[in-house]
Amino acid sequence: MSRQNLEKYQVLLYLAAILAGLLAGVSYPGLKAVLEPLLWPVLGLLLYATFTQVSLTNIPGAFRDRRFIGTALAGNFLIIPLIVLGFITLLPGHDAIRLGVALVLLVPCTDWFITFTRLGLGDTERAIAFSPLSLLFQILLLPVWLFLFFGDELTVTLATSEMVLAFFGIIVAPLVLAGITEKWVDAAPAWRSVLISGLGWMPVPLLAAVIFMIAASQAQVLFHASGLLVYPVICFVIFLVAAPVLAKVLAKVASLPVHQGRTLAFSFGSRNSFVVLPLALALPEAFEIAVFVIVLQSLIELFGMAVYVWLIPNVLFRHQGKGGKHAN
Repeated sequence: MSRQNLEKYQVLLYLAAILAGLLAGVSYPGLKAVLEPLLWPVLGLLLYATFTQVSLTNIPGAFRDRRFIGTALAGNFLIIPLIVLGFITLLPGHDAIRLGVALVLLVPCTDWFITFTRLGLGDTERAIAFSPLSLLFQILLLPVWLFLFFGDELTVTLATSEMVLAFFGIIVAPLVLAGITEKWVDAAPAWRSVLISGLGWMPVPLLAAVIFMIAASQAQVLFHASGLLVYPVICFVIFLVAAPVLAKVLAKVASLPVHQGRTLAFSFGSRNSFVVLPLALALPEAFEIAVFVIVLQSLIELFGMAVYVWLIPNVLFRHQGKGGKHAN
């Protein structure tokens, strides 16, 4: 199977992983004690492989197109957080559910966002340039938004040694290693196609493994709180509908070309569940369901992206040629 086919059918792989994980978790409750320690290194490897696909050296160059970058930053880090605030205000008063929704919706995607932008005929070059800048902003701003949304009490709960360890050990360390890898392959170009391309195969199967482990280890928690998951599902569907509409409005205000508007839509609609998973996994036991909320969002999003790939270029951001005919 080619890498392109692997990415094309990744949704089915993730669904199989979650169903197999739930079945295993219900059948063998003792799996939780075995899988939880294994989950951390697999997640770290997933983030390392993912970060190597985001060129960190593009950060300075990303500022060259100030109109597109400014619009993408304003949408992702000013307007969307206000939408998220509306969601968590209306959600039932369950802190774990509200926190899971906030964690995953506040951070824009930096990896498969590029893949879906390409499939949806967007501006892949600007998607690649924006991704490392987006990663930097979300790491800096996520604690700020959480503090503003949840206040001192919950922020103190989050500021545990496990959360700090998860942030530096599973997010910062893979990011630094990815930067070192990038520098190394730049100095040895012959290794680039072998190493970077090889690592490019890893995110999909590694994410499937992570989803299986989470489903198996959280199966009991899920079945006890399954009724509460209806509310975040509704939020995630509404978000997927609202994101491209927001992109359409901002693209018009900023007078962005059609292909850049498409990129904006994919950026707004896709979220960075990989990055916040370690933080959710390090939460106290009372917040366990937040992990499943994040996994649930990523699955709903993948189905949404499949719709986006047709909807964005053919309906919302049509390129009008002579006579108004569709021309891509």
